[in-house]
Amino acid sequence: MRGVPFHAKVARLEYCLPERVESNEQLLQENPDWKLEKIVQKTGITQRYLAAPEQTAADLCVEATEKLFAKAPVDRQEIDALLFCTQSPDFVLPTSACIIQNRLGLPTKTAAFDFNLGCSGFVYGLALAGSMIEAGLSESVLLLCGDTYTKYIDPHDRTCRPIFSDAGTATWIRRSERPLLGPFDLGTDGSGYGNLIVPNRGARAAKNSGSSDTALHMDGASVFMFTMNAVPKNVRGLLAKAGMEPGQVDSFFFHQASRVVLDAIEQNLQLPPEKVVRELEDVGNTVSSTIPIALKRSAEGGRLQPGQRVLLCGFGVGYSWGSCLLEWSGEESRP
Repeated sequence: MRGVPFHAKVARLEYCLPERVESNEQLLQENPDWKLEKIVQKTGITQRYLAAPEQTAADLCVEATEKLFAKAPVDRQEIDALLFCTQSPDFVLPTSACIIQNRLGLPTKTAAFDFNLGCSGFVYGLALAGSMIEAGLSESVLLLCGDTYTKYIDPHDRTCRPIFSDAGTATWIRRSERPLLGPFDLGTDGSGYGNLIVPNRGARAAKNSGSSDTALHMDGASVFMFTMNAVPKNVRGLLAKAGMEPGQVDSFFFHQASRVVLDAIEQNLQLPPEKVVRELEDVGNTVSSTIPIALKRSAEGGRLQPGQRVLLCGFGVGYSWGSCLLEWSGEESRP
């Protein structure tokens, strides 16, 4: 794996949440046997955002991108690559990125493609964008992350429903004079694919089993054990690759899976609580969008300052994980 940062920077971010908000009280009305206090204690989540029936991840990402174009001095004719991370595309084919390119009015010279990853997707997307810039394939990349997991969830699933939220994010990545993005450390263990899965919706449907189950399934205990095995090693491996100690990192942006997961990672790595960013209580777990949303909110709140070195780490479905270092350029903080 590459141990040298890319000459690329995160210039701007925006996110879009659906209008519909679901409170924990609403969950309890539909599921009166649920122990709401225990659920909140474990998840740390008090509300979620649900996409409308006709609203897709692509719609949310288009809206986030239009917000980015409206606020930032971005000439859409300069965008030369569009990367869309999603596990809820508009269609099996064509690729949603092609549709988004047309909707946004980006030039036809724009390279556009989807990639199917979940909670590690933002970090992988940054690696793709940085690689394209470093290789001279691109100068200005639009990385979109969006999912509508709530459309896959059974309303009585107490493991998934209290956690997942829908969202779309847009991140503008540009070439920089100094290397600000990286290094990266990525990994995969596909043996755990069945512990977080939507069955019977792809080509490998269980036609002979008689099963018509198409809901999201998560083995919470197995996913938690995977996280505690993979994430601390990943973070330590990245820091070793960069020749850094944890104390040299200003902030840690982990995938916002749940309170219990963040607590366990923080304790395992012995990180100061004030350095571990938490942005999930009023947003929920938005899959590949959790880290960019946390970055945006931290920048808006003044907690993320120009020149700070932050560590990003995504992990989950696949199993897939990845981490990287990022020096914050500060462009997001400018009016």
